[in-house]
Amino acid sequence: MKLMELYKDKVIGAIKGFDRIRFRGTIRWLANETGMNTFLYESNILLKDFAAWAESKTRALRLNCEKRAQELGIERQYLRTGATDKEKLAREIAEKNNISNGPICMFSVVEPCIAPAIKGNKKTKLIELKMIPRKCTFIYNYFDHPDIGFGHVRLQTWFPMNVHICINGRHWLEKQLKKNNLAYIKDRNCFPWIQDVNAAQEIMNGQLQTQWDKLLEDITLFFYPALKKTLTPFEPSYYWSANETEWATDIMFRSVSDLEELYPSFIRHAMMISDSPSVMRFLGRRGVTSSGKIRGVVPNEILSDFRKRYEGVRTKHWINYNSVKMYNKSGNLLRFETTINNTRDFKVYRHPNDDKTRPKSWQKLRKGVADLYRRSQVSDKCNTRYADAIASAQVNQTLKEVASSCCNVVRKNKKRFRALNPWNIEDYKLLTFLGKGELAINGFRNKDLRNWLYPNNADKNEERRLTGRVTRRIRLLRAHGLIRKAPHVNRYVLTEKGQKFSTALLSVSNVEVQELMKVAS
Repeated sequence: MKLMELYKDKVIGAIKGFDRIRFRGTIRWLANETGMNTFLYESNILLKDFAAWAESKTRALRLNCEKRAQELGIERQYLRTGATDKEKLAREIAEKNNISNGPICMFSVVEPCIAPAIKGNKKTKLIELKMIPRKCTFIYNYFDHPDIGFGHVRLQTWFPMNVHICINGRHWLEKQLKKNNLAYIKDRNCFPWIQDVNAAQEIMNGQLQTQWDKLLEDITLFFYPALKKTLTPFEPSYYWSANETEWATDIMFRSVSDLEELYPSFIRHAMMISDSPSVMRFLGRRGVTSSGKIRGVVPNEILSDFRKRYEGVRTKHWINYNSVKMYNKSGNLLRFETTINNTRDFKVYRHPNDDKTRPKSWQKLRKGVADLYRRSQVSDKCNTRYADAIASAQVNQTLKEVASSCCNVVRKNKKRFRALNPWNIEDYKLLTFLGKGELAINGFRNKDLRNWLYPNNADKNEERRLTGRVTRRIRLLRAHGLIRKAPHVNRYVLTEKGQKFSTALLSVSNVEVQELMKVAS
């Protein structure tokens, strides 16, 4: 990571690994209308009897949850609203009861869900089963696991009885540091100082070798042992997926003053690579499509909102429900964090449908825990690319040294490619595209660049011609060494040279001449 190299005299070290992970356990047979209908047919349950049958199963499950909580000797509470801060309440209970290991408490609360219900069909005059939004009782169990630390498991007591488990890699690390007698300072979910950073990173790497299916199944059955008997004589197993993952890279500076001196320039550059649609998302505006086009009423001016909170000042970039962000924490900690909700934007090299008789190829990344290791690799690369983009603003070169090679004709494979002119309208728009923060997440495609250069094109007949034009622009950028093609996929990512060039261009184009003269003098 270039930031580490640039400021190695000011940095203690860095650790990277999962922060928060939210898992979902699904009985796939019951999670859709077809499967649920098949289950009812195999169980000889008529649709007209479904509501009463499901209610009896839910009642029995809730009674078993209460019984299990009594056996564990933990506090039980019914919450009036799902908006209650359950984690805060659970930590207060743990502190009050002096619980540092094991089960902490159980909450029950009514919350929205997607669940089966019997509805009438006006056309056929028959009743049928539909998966619809409704509400049901959820059971939360909070725990402080001896190996993985603080977390919770959440059970939907109505069919399809989904389970959610939320754990934190940093809490997990803390438990392992204690077992290895390594000193540390912890502030919520981050470590401003660790005695042996390399040993801590080895522990974080070890988390990736976890047998996730077994770990999650053991936690679930510990709190809800009656689940296996709920559907007797069937014993369907849960399919475990990671609905949301946060992968954080924490750079620990030696002092608060060292980071405070550098952070304003990091923030300034991070905002320069944030275009208007991104800033609109900062402010909670929803008038932006996934391709970056603004729709609806556009505000007269778009503002960036900086607020000093406990977590620090943050910049963030979104694309298709995935994000990468930077913020300062605990005084001396600089964190880069990638959150992945939509895995389909990424690829994994595997057998199609896990059929080992078919050769491996690049397939869409799945949410299942089988692809969690690859997900960690993708997230780590996102953090590294974003950190490198920030580092590119700290270049000890003149503007001429950075830009001169791109402003001259180049030859590649005996072909001549024209020079780039940063002050030409079309070239400027092309080059500023390279500075977009979203590119740090998963690169870009021909379509992404086409939507940027020609946002108002709605003519399908014109699309092929514009695609060809953009292809030539991409070829030009590759010839100048500003981008490179990602292996095995139709995506492109910035090179180190491209990061420096786009950074320099964005920096000088947003500074008044008088300010430049002051710097030059």
